[in-house]
Amino acid sequence: MQPTSAATIQTLMTVRDYIRWAASRFSEAGLFHGHGTATALDDAAALVLHSLHLPYNLSESYFSARLTHTEREKIIDLVNQRVSSRVPSAYLMHEAIFAGLPFYVDERVLVPRSPIAELIQEQFTPWVDADSIGHVLDLCTGSACIAISCAYAFPDALVDAVDLSEEALDVAKINLAKHGLAEQLTLYHSDLFSALPAQKYDLIVSNPPYVAIAEWEQLPAEFHAEPEMGFTGGESGLDLVIKILVDAADYLSEQGILVIEVGSSAETLQEKFPDIPFYWLNFENGGDGVFLLTAEQVFVFNEQFKAALR
Repeated sequence: MQPTSAATIQTLMTVRDYIRWAASRFSEAGLFHGHGTATALDDAAALVLHSLHLPYNLSESYFSARLTHTEREKIIDLVNQRVSSRVPSAYLMHEAIFAGLPFYVDERVLVPRSPIAELIQEQFTPWVDADSIGHVLDLCTGSACIAISCAYAFPDALVDAVDLSEEALDVAKINLAKHGLAEQLTLYHSDLFSALPAQKYDLIVSNPPYVAIAEWEQLPAEFHAEPEMGFTGGESGLDLVIKILVDAADYLSEQGILVIEVGSSAETLQEKFPDIPFYWLNFENGGDGVFLLTAEQVFVFNEQFKAALR
């Protein structure tokens, strides 16, 4: 598909025109939309409004505003890039919204889109008392979107965030500075728990790599623009998830909870450990494959797993 030149769209004048046109181009090109936007229209609106430095909740009265020549050229260029490269719009904008907060993103990290955002905004109610949360751990933090959102949700808590990728941690540092949370949040270069200090956490949350390799190979091009390290969790998809489950017992406080997103590997996990009472969470804003376990349940899993190895 050939890029659309400015000369061919001289009739497009307003914000509304460009959102409609971009959405049509995205649909025609068969792009995938699942990186913070659900449809071609949502994707187009996000890209157009961001390029104009306008809020995503812009009043409808502004959609009839006419654009300058420079603004039109910028939008056309971004739309052409989105179609030709098939990378998520968030990478072109270098921004993603998570839990209502803006985060810098690029190809070094996954685009934030976990349904865990909904839990954070609700302070993990009713499973914890927000006032009792003193220490939070985010494993496989990536851009640090979960860790930073938790810092906002629990302003009196200390938050630790871990990633094995030094490139991802470089992006996390950008977001840490962007949100001014250096005194509350500490980043660790670590293979899960290995480099952490001896600490008990009231909340451990993780969106680890959980996609089986065979499944990842079949995903749309937009996913392959993201780092594979953030996706694949071995042949079953559960390599890191099981490691977290085994080791978390040593790091959870007595009243703590463990929340992990396993997405498409949820059924595999439940079948592999049928006796573990995974509580699968529901989300009003969409999403699934996130489970919750109490510290006691994690301890039981730990004991059962070790017994099976004997």
